[in-house]
Amino acid sequence: MQTILGESWWQLPPALQAHYGNGLTVEHGRMDIEYPRCMQPLFSVLRLLGALVDRSGHDLETVVEKRLAGERQHWRRRIRYADGRAQRFDSYWVAAGAHQLIEFVNPLLGLQMAPHVKNGRLHYEGVRFVLKLGQRLLSIPEWLALGHTTIVEEALDDRRYRMDFRLRHPLLGQISPFWSATIVRLCPILGSGPKI
Repeated sequence: MQTILGESWWQLPPALQAHYGNGLTVEHGRMDIEYPRCMQPLFSVLRLLGALVDRSGHDLETVVEKRLAGERQHWRRRIRYADGRAQRFDSYWVAAGAHQLIEFVNPLLGLQMAPHVKNGRLHYEGVRFVLKLGQRLLSIPEWLALGHTTIVEEALDDRRYRMDFRLRHPLLGQISPFWSATIVRLCPILGSGPKI
């Protein structure tokens, strides 16, 4: 992230810099997941593809682990529901040219995003969905997929931040606030490695 943001990296507050630190990071927080009930069949199909989760809930215990391995940053998210059941959502990020990245939810499907810093907040704008076939990346129009993605991460203090993930479909309108999380404890970085 530091490489992707360039000089803008230094505009991020300490909580967000730590969130994207090198090595292994483990974060604990609470998350709300909301989406219209009519979208359940779509989210169930996406879940089979490894994308996102297909259950809503409020004040859910959430653990996020990140680690660098070569040119990839691997994310493992575990979300525990009130009934004790849990879901995992794993992905990996790779740099994608100047000031962009792609988050792959499986070896074929990904979301290309452009992060930027504004007023101390980290904003992501969806660029396109991609289908990876060998070394080629084919574009998937936003209207054919989930719509336009926006993410905003905001520091609450030196150790906590809030994340808001939204999807807006050009035909269906606001699909969510899909994920809204407050990370309440940030564990120290346990290792070090190359920057992505």
